[in-house]
Amino acid sequence: MLKVVVHVNETDRMPVAVANVINLIRDVGKEQVRAAVLTNGTAVEVFKPGSEIIDPLGRLAGQGVEILACRNSLRSLGMGEGELPAFVRVVPAGITELVRRQQSGWAYVRP
Repeated sequence: MLKVVVHVNETDRMPVAVANVINLIRDVGKEQVRAAVLTNGTAVEVFKPGSEIIDPLGRLAGQGVEILACRNSLRSLGMGEGELPAFVRVVPAGITELVRRQQSGWAYVRP
């Protein structure tokens, strides 16, 4: 089982992150992958209504990919958790989530 956390902290990197996860799943099969896309910094803005990347992220979530948003970043940008798509899970601090996952053997990718 491959475990990967894809870290995105800039909105313009999200399409690359989505493509990376899609390519990984295609290569080894979704049964062989545990993946998470962790957003912090300005990247949490991809969850605003009208964002073109919401649908691709929702499709990834439908395949079992965790889509995560940093609560600290949401607050600093004035975004409420209630505004997020239902498939997004909020974590208290993105940095803490990254460290925990890496210490648990997850590979770190930053596109």
